[in-house]
Amino acid sequence: MNAEVRVQETQAEASLIEQFAGLAKDQGGVSAETREKAFAEFKEAGLPHRRVEEWHYTDLRAKMRQAFAPAANAGEAVALPELLDDGATARIAIVDGYYRADLSSGVLPEGVTISPIAEGASLFPAKDAIISLNAAFQQEGVSIEVAEGVEVATAIEISHITTGAEKATYPRNRFVVGNGASVLVVERFVGEADAVYQTNAATEIRVGDKATATFIKLQDESRKAQHLDSVALKIGAHADVNHFTLNAGSDLSRTQLFVEFEGEESNLGARGISVLGDTQHSDVTLFVDHAVPNCESRELYKSVIADKARSVFQGKIIVRPDAQKTDGQMMVQSLLLSEEAEMNAKPELEIFADDVQCAHGSTTGEIDEDLLFYLRARGIPEAEARKMLVLAFLAEAIEEIENERVVALLETQLRALLGSEE
Repeated sequence: MNAEVRVQETQAEASLIEQFAGLAKDQGGVSAETREKAFAEFKEAGLPHRRVEEWHYTDLRAKMRQAFAPAANAGEAVALPELLDDGATARIAIVDGYYRADLSSGVLPEGVTISPIAEGASLFPAKDAIISLNAAFQQEGVSIEVAEGVEVATAIEISHITTGAEKATYPRNRFVVGNGASVLVVERFVGEADAVYQTNAATEIRVGDKATATFIKLQDESRKAQHLDSVALKIGAHADVNHFTLNAGSDLSRTQLFVEFEGEESNLGARGISVLGDTQHSDVTLFVDHAVPNCESRELYKSVIADKARSVFQGKIIVRPDAQKTDGQMMVQSLLLSEEAEMNAKPELEIFADDVQCAHGSTTGEIDEDLLFYLRARGIPEAEARKMLVLAFLAEAIEEIENERVVALLETQLRALLGSEE
């Protein structure tokens, strides 16, 4: 007779069960039935742990010691951060997980509409506990749509702002970029310095045929926060899509990106930078599904890791049997600035077609002492010389984006982050 092995609930899981029991289920455009189903899926799986392959390097069950209650929609005045881009920008404010029309731009660019998110078929893969948790607790999300054929010259900045401490936010948003449309979206996550809180965000994106879309995510949460972000991206035919992630804040962060090509002759550039110190832990997990022929993807992720910080990259390119003429290239590169810094890299390929060009690679190293000596020999102080080499290492991930406005924005953010002069 085999005894059934049961895993005892953690304090965080018990708190989540209690919070859900007291949650007003039929709110925010989400039915009680949808929430109940999602939470049942989460409860069955529990918080992800090392025995879950996709979470092997980020044991959330061990790291998430407590679960804060969902934030309320206080509707209070909030000091907004300055817009990141100097050009024309429209702001959409999400405060404590709730859309705040009073803090957002009064007039959206022509061809762009925003509405409360409505229930529909999820773009996310099945059986992901963190996505299920977001669906169960999701707050007042928004759906943003760019009309067919519209070229939006104004950037759209979505400012996720967490006020105060000891709260959890569950924003869930949706983007639809119409056929032949063009748009730049900057999504930014910030919170009060040293505040302890939790973010579990989810975003669904559908890019239409012949559309051009660039999505930039800047994660600059409090250094004591926990940040979980899931993105599902579906790409139509003859489309050109870029997605960039800059991880700098939070104590623990995980960004998971699920991409599927649905139409032929499309291109994806997925890139990212993580700049980590102290005991930060950052996880970028990427799944790119080449489900149709004649598509190209380029993935490049770089990490600079100091002190006792840890960076994780898991990337998988899947080429389906019918996806002939696929061109997929994945690279992850890391720079260790201390002996205690750690990098876990796991790039993978699963190829079921025979006429493809696919490759992946990973490099991890230290600052080149010869280059450092070269710069110091020319009168550059050591600290500034090191910053110059770090910037040069990271610059490639930015410069591959063929959009001068985006490159300038990201370079400015990176220089400010590293405290480097022009």
